[in-house]
Amino acid sequence: MQFRHTQLLKAIAFAAEKHRHQRRKDPEASPYINHPIDLANVLVHEGRVHDTTVLMAAILHDTLEDTQTTPEELAALFGGEVCNIVMEVTDNKKLKKRKRKELQVKHGPHLTRKARLVKLADKICNLRDVASNPPTRWPIKRQIEYFDWAKSVIDSLRGTHPRLEALFDAVYEQRPHAERWTRHVKPEVRGPHRRH
Repeated sequence: MQFRHTQLLKAIAFAAEKHRHQRRKDPEASPYINHPIDLANVLVHEGRVHDTTVLMAAILHDTLEDTQTTPEELAALFGGEVCNIVMEVTDNKKLKKRKRKELQVKHGPHLTRKARLVKLADKICNLRDVASNPPTRWPIKRQIEYFDWAKSVIDSLRGTHPRLEALFDAVYEQRPHAERWTRHVKPEVRGPHRRH
């Protein structure tokens, strides 16, 4: 047990170093490392997931995608299983954003259970962030689209972890309403009301 705790702390320190110059897109420009730590917290305290391999993968889940970290580096430091989980949830940045989003939905059913747990926690945390403190340059329309896309991803994982899925559904209920961005659309012209 002590070894596993040491490895988890090692993963946190590694991720903090790799993400040290990165910030989230919220108005406060929060340190990026807050995000993977949030994933681990959701998994442990709300999802009751205590698998250290999953927690390490959650902490490291963006290192391949958003830093100069290589799969070989992750495997050497944290083992092949952790590396494989991180690789499963990593988007190919060479593809256009629309294609990457499509592939997350398409690949969802084929992820291993441990990768699905990381994906669930990631989408829960992302939706909570968008609901409470959205990126400064995201209009309401983009927030709504993100909520709906995230739901498509999670729907492809259903049956993995009922507690985490319920947490996702609860935060999805905070989805912004379309009326907030359609109010600027010119209303259609209607004729006078007629009484029957």
